[in-house]
Amino acid sequence: MSPQALDLSAYLRPGDHIVFGQACGEPTTLVEALIAQGQGIGGLHAFIATSFSGLFTPETARAFRLSSMGAIGALRAMTKAHALDVIPVHVSQVAPLITAGAMRCDVAMIQVSPANAAGEHSCGLISDYVRAAVDKARVVIAEVNDQVPFVPGETIPASAIDVAVQVSRPPVEVAPAKIGPTDEAIAALCAPFIGDGSVIQTGVGAVPDAILRLLHDRRDLGVHSGMLGDGLVDLAEAGVLTNARKEIDRGISINGALIGTRRLYDWARDNPAIRMTPTSYTHDAGVLGQLSRLVTINSALEVDLTGQVNAEQSGAAYMGGTGGQVDFVRAGARSPGGASLMVLAATAKGGTISKIVPALCGPVTSARSEVDVVVTEYGAARLKGQTLAERARRLVAIAHPDFREGLDRAAFEIAGRGF
Repeated sequence: MSPQALDLSAYLRPGDHIVFGQACGEPTTLVEALIAQGQGIGGLHAFIATSFSGLFTPETARAFRLSSMGAIGALRAMTKAHALDVIPVHVSQVAPLITAGAMRCDVAMIQVSPANAAGEHSCGLISDYVRAAVDKARVVIAEVNDQVPFVPGETIPASAIDVAVQVSRPPVEVAPAKIGPTDEAIAALCAPFIGDGSVIQTGVGAVPDAILRLLHDRRDLGVHSGMLGDGLVDLAEAGVLTNARKEIDRGISINGALIGTRRLYDWARDNPAIRMTPTSYTHDAGVLGQLSRLVTINSALEVDLTGQVNAEQSGAAYMGGTGGQVDFVRAGARSPGGASLMVLAATAKGGTISKIVPALCGPVTSARSEVDVVVTEYGAARLKGQTLAERARRLVAIAHPDFREGLDRAAFEIAGRGF
């Protein structure tokens, strides 16, 4: 079927809940169709975990009510306009909740590659909760895009697709972030935690990219991550990324989402050195527990003096999400020879606000009992196994100097109480 021939009213019912493939696996043609036709169906709800397409705006989303696990990517503008319903959920729990029916999925709208000779479509650039949505949905509408690479890993059989819409358009791309001096300073403090044979989990952005640039002298690095960007290609082409020392999946980078540019997508096409897997594998505690030297890298909006992490909300502004942070923070902190790094700049808003704070102004995304190492441009504070008083002292030391006096007073109170 061509996009022009797609009449969603033939497949959708008023009140249906739709689950979209997310990130660079967003089925943009189907999103556009829902924006154009959804109003005529009525009462529709849609869920997408992250979006970088820019298609969702308060104006376009009037045809349905949109929900997400956070304000990641282009969805931040939706939260500013109070047009996004936020579901506090770890990305690893989206698939189980869909399967259990706690998150309704009447219609799955996904993007896949053309089928191979066996009649199987690759999930292409995203595999996290796609299969769970396909298995649960009453109707599966797939955007079969001949510009989406067939990447080894999760596949969808043609028999599971009710409506195949044939398209040829570039998938969503996310350009590498611009790396600044603060990012470079943080990266320089993170790099020593990553030695030969380490297994890396990271997100995408300036700090992760800056860290990866410092690892070209390492040997036999591995990857087990929920998402990967273009920096992965640099490591692979440098001969650094071999996955040779992993206890499981040797020789293969495990990943759930490719978030980058055409360069990354072309590298992944039919590449046996990568495997796209669902969150039931990328984020599973039993799987992660088999990996030694696992170094996980995650970000925060603020960290309080006891080590609690807020990665979601800044005052009245919802700016992030839970994502897969908690699963990987716990795994890295517990991995033999590994570490969990929580990275953030020491200040925000031109240096006027400290991101090391006496008390969080938003929710606790990662509990202090799980947090291992916090890194700013002023240092790396190892928190695991330390008392609350010592944690406070170490966190004050990596705060911006302009804010240390006030933070010292709060730390003194913690030391006096002991908690």
